[in-house]
Amino acid sequence: MRFGAFVPQGWRLDLVGIDPADHWQTMLRVARQAEAGPFESIWVYDHFHTVPVPTDEATHEAWSLMAALAAATETVRLGQMCTCMAYRNPAYLAKVAATCDVISGGRVEMGIGAGWYEHEWRAFGYGFPSAGERLAMLDEGVEIMVQMWRDGRATLDGKHYKVDGAIGSPRPLQPSGIPIWVAGGGEKKTLRTAAKYADYTNFDATPDTWRRKSEILEQHCKDVGRDFGEITRSANFNVVIGETEKDVADKLEWIGAHYAPFVPAEYADRAGDQFRNGLKGTPEQIVERLSELRDLGLGYAIGYFVDAAYDASSIDLFADRVISELA
Repeated sequence: MRFGAFVPQGWRLDLVGIDPADHWQTMLRVARQAEAGPFESIWVYDHFHTVPVPTDEATHEAWSLMAALAAATETVRLGQMCTCMAYRNPAYLAKVAATCDVISGGRVEMGIGAGWYEHEWRAFGYGFPSAGERLAMLDEGVEIMVQMWRDGRATLDGKHYKVDGAIGSPRPLQPSGIPIWVAGGGEKKTLRTAAKYADYTNFDATPDTWRRKSEILEQHCKDVGRDFGEITRSANFNVVIGETEKDVADKLEWIGAHYAPFVPAEYADRAGDQFRNGLKGTPEQIVERLSELRDLGLGYAIGYFVDAAYDASSIDLFADRVISELA
């Protein structure tokens, strides 16, 4: 099993209380901590407004961070989970990603999805197209990016995007282009797009849901003539890890207190539920759960550690006692 870690960027209120002048150094410290350990990749989210509700707290932009992290790290791979297709023209996005790949020496991953956060869509003037339209935009946009990276030019007369000889130079340094992660479990369209283009998928790892999505993805692969085994299936996890069950309980209590000053109580409770129902426990308990998911085909786990900006111990414990058992 392979592992990645999210870098705090503010979206999940994970930089609050830290002076904005120190945000970049905080993010860079976490990135280098993951790079020094057995994590293969680091990740950011592509969002503009905080969750669980929009606030005035900072949310740093994903592709600006990609460029900065590309220059400031040496070996760790760099991803977004996931870029919203409609936030940037796909030909332009392909250029941005290729430039970041060159800066990094060939370490960029392209996480891509249809988008969902209606508040920021409308606030930034994107409207909020129907789910069907967003998914069609995803499919067309990925086709443009693949052309840009594979052929050096892209032409598409689509319903949502039209490009005519867009030049993709520089090309990515990676010989096969930037690996594409199609995020989401939509059974009719998202997983079909994944079957056509994805090197990786990313969807819910609840065992029953995981089995169903995997079976549907496999069928889509058969339908489009793709080898299902070529696609690595991944999932994201909200990680709360402690040496003892008391340590875990103490961290869950800290999470509740962390959110409480910034969001209404009901939203703080919902945020807390994400961690109470997430990948929580002692290292042994987490290894047991991930081992079960590995047996179901999970090939890549990406961990989010809400306390990463404030305390290095969670990432270190996960690296020392979980990854060492499963990598």
